[in-house]
Amino acid sequence: MSALYDLPAPAKLNLFLHVVGRRPDGYHLLQSVFTLIDWCDTLHVERRADGRISREDLGPTLPDDDLCTRAARALQAASGTTLGAHIAIDKQVPWGAGLGGGSSDAATTLIALNRLWGLNWPRSRLLELGLALGADVPFFIGGRNAWVEGIGEQITPITLPPTTYAVLKPPVAVPTAAIFSSPLLTRDTPRTTMAVFLADPKSFGKNDLQASAEAYSPQIVDGLEILKQNFGLSRMSGSGSAVFAHCEDLPQESSARPPIERVQRLATPGSGWIARHCNGLDCHPLLDWCSD
Repeated sequence: MSALYDLPAPAKLNLFLHVVGRRPDGYHLLQSVFTLIDWCDTLHVERRADGRISREDLGPTLPDDDLCTRAARALQAASGTTLGAHIAIDKQVPWGAGLGGGSSDAATTLIALNRLWGLNWPRSRLLELGLALGADVPFFIGGRNAWVEGIGEQITPITLPPTTYAVLKPPVAVPTAAIFSSPLLTRDTPRTTMAVFLADPKSFGKNDLQASAEAYSPQIVDGLEILKQNFGLSRMSGSGSAVFAHCEDLPQESSARPPIERVQRLATPGSGWIARHCNGLDCHPLLDWCSD
């Protein structure tokens, strides 16, 4: 096997996100539920015999040292392989959106190179390497919708009902560091349990980062209001700027129009806004590519 093509790197939504504390080293302690959605980047990975790691952008131009490139180098160094890789990325999930696109790209890169280089590392070993790259990377390597705690490394698989979402991305990228350093951030939300969430998964909780992000960009406020008017309850994902709503929660007077049509009408062409009708995924498409 010398190449793997059309590899999906799905985005995620945070159905809620509570900041429940802070570690002495400054990292924030979270509780959240992450769900995979079918908005994906696509990667093509080719093995190189010369040991070099190279990247080609098939869509928007990424930073030279993006997360998937760092993931490839980290796995190369940790495994001691003499092989390299050429990674081509068709970037569709926007960055600065709270959708985990870069982390998902890194996870798909690790999963693919683990197979392409013949390493056959178990998932647990990839998870450890992924955490060193970013707090969201282990979730995507784990491959299942999950109850997430700690700084993102405590992952418990969770079963969620089939759901469709309206996802709206304003034309602004939100720097995560600015949100977590904001004086508006609540850091003492009481801990909850998975059972409490599952009793009302659509409307449970809130996103503690949302107030900070709304102060950073009024366009996030606009996006939340647009979704609220069209679908009911709306919420921000991650540190923003993307916001989402359950498409099943249509206001009564709007139920005649199919949800996908309502979503497609939310973003005017050329405005910089992106609207997607997304389905929740039961698991990562590459879940079976590494052993437990």
